[in-house]
Amino acid sequence: MKIALINGSPKRTNSASGVIVSQLKGWLEKKGPSLCDLHFCTPHPQKEQLQAAAESDVLLFAFPLYVDGIPSHMVSALLDLEPLIREQKKKRMVYAVLNCGFYEGCQNAPAIRMMENWCRRNDLDWGYGIGAGGGGMLSALADIPAGRGPAASLGKALSRLAEDSAVQKSGETVYVQMDFPRFAYKAAAESGWRQAVKKNGMKAKDILKQWL
Repeated sequence: MKIALINGSPKRTNSASGVIVSQLKGWLEKKGPSLCDLHFCTPHPQKEQLQAAAESDVLLFAFPLYVDGIPSHMVSALLDLEPLIREQKKKRMVYAVLNCGFYEGCQNAPAIRMMENWCRRNDLDWGYGIGAGGGGMLSALADIPAGRGPAASLGKALSRLAEDSAVQKSGETVYVQMDFPRFAYKAAAESGWRQAVKKNGMKAKDILKQWL
């Protein structure tokens, strides 16, 4: 069996989706299936990448939430993938891990439903999704072992996903958030905004300024 791990972040490096894919790869390597690492970071991935995805038995997507939905470049990539999927008539299972900057993982629900509908449109089996909140922290936690620290709950959900995808088992969508106080997450995010503002020669109060 072949599993395609598809990083759908537009960032080429240091992305939260990349951390998620790395953790999944670590869990899946213990299960034995053949793994294929792919990165759909542009609207039209290379034909070789699309072909590799279409030839896989399991498609495991990880990408960020953009305006309550699937990032536009990923929508284009999914449309490019459709003809190849239809050409190769075979049973495939699809899973999706969405991460967002909101604290609550349930904010990813609309995009997960979009992926489920995409599966129906293309006669693919839908496994389930994971909606992870606090995605802004993941890059900073990349060196912490999976299943530990502030991302412990996410690590446990990814471990279960690795087990289920290895046997093509479906289930219910799971929503998780960081094992980190909401007020502290909010404070850290606001601090980051202030630092970015100062780095660009502005003041913190300019965040609320109406420019038009």
